[in-house]
Amino acid sequence: MFIQVNNLNKSFHNEPVLKNIHVSIGEGETVAIIGPSGAGKSTFLRTLNGLEKPTSGEIIIDGMAVTSLDTDLQKVREKVGMVFQQFNLFKHMTVIDNVAYGLIRVKNVPKEEARSRALTYLDRVGLKDKANRYPHELSGGEKQRVAIARTLAVEPKVILFDEPTSSLDPEMVKEVLVVMKSLAQAGYTILVVTHEMGFARYVANRILFMVKGEIIEDTTPDVFFTQPQTERAKAFLDQILDRYL
Repeated sequence: MFIQVNNLNKSFHNEPVLKNIHVSIGEGETVAIIGPSGAGKSTFLRTLNGLEKPTSGEIIIDGMAVTSLDTDLQKVREKVGMVFQQFNLFKHMTVIDNVAYGLIRVKNVPKEEARSRALTYLDRVGLKDKANRYPHELSGGEKQRVAIARTLAVEPKVILFDEPTSSLDPEMVKEVLVVMKSLAQAGYTILVVTHEMGFARYVANRILFMVKGEIIEDTTPDVFFTQPQTERAKAFLDQILDRYL
């Protein structure tokens, strides 16, 4: 398997946040991680690229043991890119320099080549014309698309999205989801923590439903949304449905 997680546990101040997680993910899968607040979804994502160190357990991605003390986390993050909820763009840099930054700092690409490659990825997310703008001149949706371009530029094999649309105004959500859908169709391995049930149902090919630090359902979108196997999942879906009535 491309991603293998074995007996993963994480506690903060002796409070369990992740409990005995076992999961295997194939290359090219798009996995939506959903569940109530406080389920450990974001913490789980952050363990996959080494931003959080597990209390115990093993994570292997493309043959690299993320949890090994001998593993260079910089190498992990070249393979496992992450897009955050809050964009994390450098305010004093132009859009193109934000995207080029990782290429220069992480991969030692010469500046002009990095800027040229950055333009390619900005074009991919539909923002080539904003290359010389600054973050404060962009909408929230545009900032998030720049963040996606920055992640793509270092050519990761896995992309982690941590609630990428939750900070956006509703009308800006679609433009980000369209880019994410295109990446899924292009064959990237994607794990996304999301409240966007349309994306989870129609773009993801797999659902991980988490509650209190555990994955209690691991199934296809069709099964999860039409025949959830646990009462907790049924209650969750009822609440989601009621929200749109």
